[in-house]
Amino acid sequence: MQEKALIIRKLAANAGDKNILRGIDITVDAGETHVIMGPNGSGKSTLAQVISGNPAYPITTGNMEFNGKDLADLLPNERAKLGVFLSFQYPLEISGVNVASFLRLIYNKRKRESLSPIKFRELLEEKMKIIDMKGDFSERYLNEGFSGGEKKKMEILQMLVLEPELAILDEVDSGLDIDALKSVANGVNYLRRKNPSTAFIIITHYARILQYVKPNHVHIMKDGRIVKSGGFEIAQKLEETGYKEFGREVDSKN
Repeated sequence: MQEKALIIRKLAANAGDKNILRGIDITVDAGETHVIMGPNGSGKSTLAQVISGNPAYPITTGNMEFNGKDLADLLPNERAKLGVFLSFQYPLEISGVNVASFLRLIYNKRKRESLSPIKFRELLEEKMKIIDMKGDFSERYLNEGFSGGEKKKMEILQMLVLEPELAILDEVDSGLDIDALKSVANGVNYLRRKNPSTAFIIITHYARILQYVKPNHVHIMKDGRIVKSGGFEIAQKLEETGYKEFGREVDSKN
């Protein structure tokens, strides 16, 4: 029997006084890659924020378990220590903090180590090569003056350094040219090979990243619900028909 990484049951959540998620049921086994697609405003990014523990999105009903622990009882930093990682659509710029120092800090927190700057530099350079990042990138201030593609690569670099148990990638492919998209996919596929138990939730509008990262399951979200679940063929159909072909009835496979 395959180990469960994330189990979500009947999850509903608000943003302010507005109900966004309206009963989400999803199970992500260890080592699986799930893709969530849907139109703007369907609740995809809200789901990512709720899993990571953003207090701006309170849970109203339902529950979430990660590796047997109730996530609702844990603060965002506690979830991160457990191995829950979220890449942001719009990462913050932090002036005065260079990339290498920031990544070494979060690596030592995650691994409960005290890796020296020299040793960490070796590790970091290895990870940067995977996603085709130049060596001087690590000396720049965090996201300051980064292009859109560089910010996305920075999120993937964090993921590679932390090696999470659950990686949630929120529109990490948006706005990327083909070379940057391939670099992002290389990072995901590298971690899938290195840590076969790592689970992924990839949130996207488009199927093009799925040419390079093959999912186990694809889910369509509309109006705060998962209305269809299946395999890669769903994403292919979506490219042909758009979201109008997917109604509000929950598919029996979900």
